[in-house]
Amino acid sequence: MASQPCDGCGDRVTIAGGIANLWTLEKDTTGGIELELADGTEHFLCFECMDRLPDEREPTAEDVADLSE
Repeated sequence: MASQPCDGCGDRVTIAGGIANLWTLEKDTTGGIELELADGTEHFLCFECMDRLPDEREPTAEDVADLSE
């Protein structure tokens, strides 16, 4: 099972699927997603951090940086 740090909180997030799960038949789910934001930057965020992004406008890299505070 692979994992990747969340760009918002820094926690390790499980990434399901891929060749590793082909042999083990694990049924774990992915805990985050790679997002391309309005400013053209890409960030991997856990679902908790995604919920903390602003809803009233398109989020930017600055909003992702604010998640770690």
